[in-house]
Amino acid sequence: MEALIAWFGEIHWVAVLQIILIDILLGGDNAVVIALACRSLDPHLRVKGIIYGAGGAILLRVILIAFAVSVMNIPFLKFCGGLLLLWIGIKLIAPADGGEHEIHASKRLWGAVKTIIVADLIMSIDNVIAIAGAAEQAPGHHQMALVIFGLLVSVPFILGGSQIILKVIDRFPIIVYAGGALLGWIAGTLMVDDPGILAHLPNLPALHTEGGIAGAIFVLIVAFVLKYFRSQKTKA
Repeated sequence: MEALIAWFGEIHWVAVLQIILIDILLGGDNAVVIALACRSLDPHLRVKGIIYGAGGAILLRVILIAFAVSVMNIPFLKFCGGLLLLWIGIKLIAPADGGEHEIHASKRLWGAVKTIIVADLIMSIDNVIAIAGAAEQAPGHHQMALVIFGLLVSVPFILGGSQIILKVIDRFPIIVYAGGALLGWIAGTLMVDDPGILAHLPNLPALHTEGGIAGAIFVLIVAFVLKYFRSQKTKA
């Protein structure tokens, strides 16, 4: 018990909050997939389909994130991951117009579960890279426990309150901008800490905070510019 209390006392709570925010902001599509995949199930099977599908998807995501965290020291991988996060942050604030989700709704429980897991695997690259980047802030022996804790805490928000979250985001769009800036911040800090770049610029880690600020500002500026040009195109 004392060991558990000590572990909670050492948790990097900023990283936990970042993981929860990232998973909520980037997990909206996953909640939609779960709903669509289970829509043709008999009413008494829908709850099972949601629980089994979400459970399998979360387990798969933990495995993917564990792999991502373990290979983060490969030269230039953090830099590439940072570039991807910059794009994801921009896309979060200024999403491109897209069609409806084409999700097959199975009438069989395990068919729906399989659909949820496969779709979540395809859609989870943004979550995996972003959460692995947030976990980098914590001590190495805490990183995977931190990831699992953050994902478990965010699950009820995604499954039980996705509609509420969407309404809150619609009412307070600043949340989306803050999320995009957060992804930019994580991207910037990842890029300046890349071991491949450190071989050429050994003093770069000293610019950890500056890299984060630059990443956040970059995402916001590019997203605002994209939104402006898209609005002008729509008016024309």
